[in-house]
Amino acid sequence: MRTFAPLASAFQNVLRSRDVHTRMRAVDLIRKKRDSGEHSRAEIDFLVAGYTRGEIPDYQMAAWLMAVWLRGMSRSELAALTEAMLYSGEVLNFSDLPGKKVDKHSTGGIGDKTSLILAPIVAAGGLTVPMISGRGLGHTGGTLDKLEAIPGFDVNLSLQQFRHVLRECGMGLIGQTKEIAPADKKIYALRDATSTVENIGLICGSIMSKKLAEGIDALVLDVKVGSGAFMKREEDAVNLAEVMIETGKRMGKKVVALITDMDQPLGRAAGHANEVVECIEVLSGGGPADLRELSLELSAWMFYLGERVKSVEEGRRLAETMIATGQAKEKFKQSIRLQSGDSRVVDDPQRLPTPRSRVDVPSPASGFISGTDCQQFGIALAILGGGREKKEDTIDHAVGLHFHKRIGDRIQKGESLATIGYNAATRLEEAKALIAGNFFIAQEPPTGKRPLIRRILGA
Repeated sequence: MRTFAPLASAFQNVLRSRDVHTRMRAVDLIRKKRDSGEHSRAEIDFLVAGYTRGEIPDYQMAAWLMAVWLRGMSRSELAALTEAMLYSGEVLNFSDLPGKKVDKHSTGGIGDKTSLILAPIVAAGGLTVPMISGRGLGHTGGTLDKLEAIPGFDVNLSLQQFRHVLRECGMGLIGQTKEIAPADKKIYALRDATSTVENIGLICGSIMSKKLAEGIDALVLDVKVGSGAFMKREEDAVNLAEVMIETGKRMGKKVVALITDMDQPLGRAAGHANEVVECIEVLSGGGPADLRELSLELSAWMFYLGERVKSVEEGRRLAETMIATGQAKEKFKQSIRLQSGDSRVVDDPQRLPTPRSRVDVPSPASGFISGTDCQQFGIALAILGGGREKKEDTIDHAVGLHFHKRIGDRIQKGESLATIGYNAATRLEEAKALIAGNFFIAQEPPTGKRPLIRRILGA
């Protein structure tokens, strides 16, 4: 039985047509977008197909991405880009596996680690979670990088291996294979290295091409907004969510988007190994309250869209039960074993990579934490080795940050704002300054409650 559906004819036509190549040039399309022109579907297909095959070089695609970042994309261009990237490879078909297939995607933020919690919860609860994830992008961490902090964990499964893991335990977390949206895989890495991440059209095309290729029935979106998100303004986050919901529904999928707060880190940990530890804490019934709350809410919506329950509230109770009974934690162990990882880390987190040194970041003043620019925390982590500045860079899974204070907390001068775990001190002082300078301290506590979930769209 084949694992995937045939390529769409639109993309095949681009691959076969030599006439298209003679009529179009990448430089002309770069100029067109630079000058605020709107691309046709054929032009989008030409760019995506040409870059995927290596006929359009990195520098030209980088120029086009920057033009798109500056000028934006229309809805018709966005639809064409998403479909071109989707059909640049195979569309999976898991209809022979039991239950509904449901996934979640987050637009990313600091300490955003819910995939490692909700996938075991939802799989333990009876749905199938085929999760194709990405690596760190810009200032945010990537699910694949976190998983690779687990010794031996293999995110590079073949489609046949992926199917086996899904059949055995109901969840699988892998990177893009050469068959799945190969155009997005190349473009994704280039965006990270050329500072062209924060664009609604490019984000939507990247997310939805991967997710629609998974063969899912439903998708829950976690769209972050705030200082640590790609979308700094709520109206932009809502716009992105609406575009992705529209794209998913056009392809016959159930889609819901939660607009969630990223004005401060999610949970207490940012990094890779230390985020895995925090996920294990939640699956064990503990962990930070905000991380636990969001993981349960996202799981509840996955259960609901997957028709496992009749209401979101019932889905939340089911998620809580999967944690309380230890079933979600056992499912996480099983998935690690099936993907060649050391499942002993779940009971003994000390088996994960640990940094050689740690240092506290003292508060420069007394008062109350009134806010943060937590994008700068992600940059601090990256310069310590926990992120990428070039697409070829490797990740140091041991380095990380642990935050001691949240918005509204009282702080004394000299008290620790955060602890840095590091292996190389080359840029340590720069990282400490970024962290200390981006906790904002006021003499009065902030007023008003800060909702973790701001809005729900598409319900």
